[in-house]
Amino acid sequence: MTSNHQSIVISAPSGAGKSTIVGALLAKFPRLAFSISACSRPPRGQEQDGVHYYFLAPEIFQQRIAAGAFFEWEEVYPGMYYGTLNTELERLWSAGKVVVFDVDVVGGLKIKSKLAQHALAIFIQPPSISELEKRLRTRQTDSVEKIEMRLSKASNEMSHAHHFDHVVINDNLDQALEVVERLILEFIGS
Repeated sequence: MTSNHQSIVISAPSGAGKSTIVGALLAKFPRLAFSISACSRPPRGQEQDGVHYYFLAPEIFQQRIAAGAFFEWEEVYPGMYYGTLNTELERLWSAGKVVVFDVDVVGGLKIKSKLAQHALAIFIQPPSISELEKRLRTRQTDSVEKIEMRLSKASNEMSHAHHFDHVVINDNLDQALEVVERLILEFIGS
C-alpha cells in the first residue's frame, strides 16, 4: 500500500514519553487521528480493545500476517507482535485525517520507509538511559525482568535516532511538546 496521505510517526524507547506527547498532540490538533496498533499481548491496566490496541491472540496475529493484512508488523519481543493493520489506515485516511503512529523504533523506520516524504518521523529521546530507567520503574507497569529487557532494547533503539527526520530530547515535557508541535505544523500546514 502506498499513499500520498500525510502521516506522523512518533517513535522512542519505551518510557521516553512518546505516548504522553501523542496524547497531547491529539488533544490539540483535530486533524490528527491516532493509528490504533494491533498487538499479541494481553491488555495492561485500563487498556481497552479497539481504543488503545487491537488485542489479537498470537495465532490470529500470525494468520493476519500470512493474509497480508498488515501495513507493517514486527516481533518486538519473542512471541510478542505489534503492527499496523491496513484497514486502520484506510479508515483514518478515508476520513481525511493525518494519521499519527505511536510505534517502536523499528516500526517507525518501516513506516517512514514505506510512506517516504508523506511521513514526518520524529524520534523522542530520553535525556539518558538512567533517566529512562527511573521513568520505567516509577510507572510501575512492568516486572523487573521486563524493565531490564526494555532498557537493553533502548540502547540499541537510540543508536537509530539519526535515521529519523528529527530527534527531540524529552528532558522537559513542555519544551519537547512545543518542539514537536512546531515540527508538525510545519509539516501539515495550519
